[in-house]
Amino acid sequence: MDPFKNIEYVLPTEIEKRSFEIISKELEEKNIVLPKNEELVTKRVIHTSADFEYANTLTFSENAVEIAKELIKNGADIVTDTNMALAGVNKKILAKFGGEAHCFMADPEIAKLAKENGVTRATMSMKKAASLDKPIIFAIGNAPTALIELYKLMQEGFKPAFIIGVPVGFVNVVPSKELILASDVPYIVNRGRKGGSNVAAAICNAIIYQLAR
Repeated sequence: MDPFKNIEYVLPTEIEKRSFEIISKELEEKNIVLPKNEELVTKRVIHTSADFEYANTLTFSENAVEIAKELIKNGADIVTDTNMALAGVNKKILAKFGGEAHCFMADPEIAKLAKENGVTRATMSMKKAASLDKPIIFAIGNAPTALIELYKLMQEGFKPAFIIGVPVGFVNVVPSKELILASDVPYIVNRGRKGGSNVAAAICNAIIYQLAR
């Protein structure tokens, strides 16, 4: 018996293209038709996670993708809540439009303030990010406390340019997402418990790559 019988040989440069072909075919087989302007974002998230449930749970505010594209085109920065998400964002293309990606989680001052105030580093990171003098796209893939803090800051008058809310887990994850869904800030949020830093980065890149093309 040939152990490699079911292995499909694909050139490295063709792997992503082949993956998206498989995703499109399986969506069709499931009778799922994605809205045209959201399609590339949802497909990239499925590509990153191999989870087709995102086709049903990924939620977009009105004209979300177009708004995010305009923000990046005009030099908006991206703030993530993990260094993993930061590493995943294509900073080279982002920089071509004048934007930077930041994560303040490893900042010693953030750790000090979080300890002094009895809050998470994600909470203090959002406070710091809110002081940046640029439009900010928040890409939250891990910490529901980051979304909760953003909502609190919004009640005090802060206006994030855009929120990608896809934290993963069990504690406060669903309620924190619901706060953003009920806000008037443009968003892409995944309902339910699923998400992650890789998903947050995938959403950012799906938007960035559309501009790069």
